[in-house]
Amino acid sequence: MGGCIPCDHIAHVSNESSALSAVVLELTREPGKVALVDGPSTSNPVKRQLMPLKRLSITPIKCTIPSGARSKTLEKAYKEAEVEKKWAESSWAKTIACKAAKAKLTDFDRFKVMVARKTRARVVNKAIKAMKK
Repeated sequence: MGGCIPCDHIAHVSNESSALSAVVLELTREPGKVALVDGPSTSNPVKRQLMPLKRLSITPIKCTIPSGARSKTLEKAYKEAEVEKKWAESSWAKTIACKAAKAKLTDFDRFKVMVARKTRARVVNKAIKAMKK
């Protein structure tokens, strides 16, 4: 994104407490250090606050809002832009969801995954050997 921080873009908060949060960049204060963000998401809302840019990863998803927009205006623009739908469709969100699901696996679930991988590998190797002959 170059040296300029684009406002109106959606950013992902890379913090363990809000790992699935998507927020709207409203404006940057102290360019290069802090941004004003607000996350009107229904699944994981983030209150309007100043946040260091080090904790934000800017995405290409946009949500057009006027300068100094209130929370209600932001919520309306957020819903009109279908940000949650676009975020859910992104490979970034899918990766985060996959990691979260993997972290929730129990010991027996991990065992079942291991057995399935071994079974699949056995079938694939058998097919490869058959093709070589």
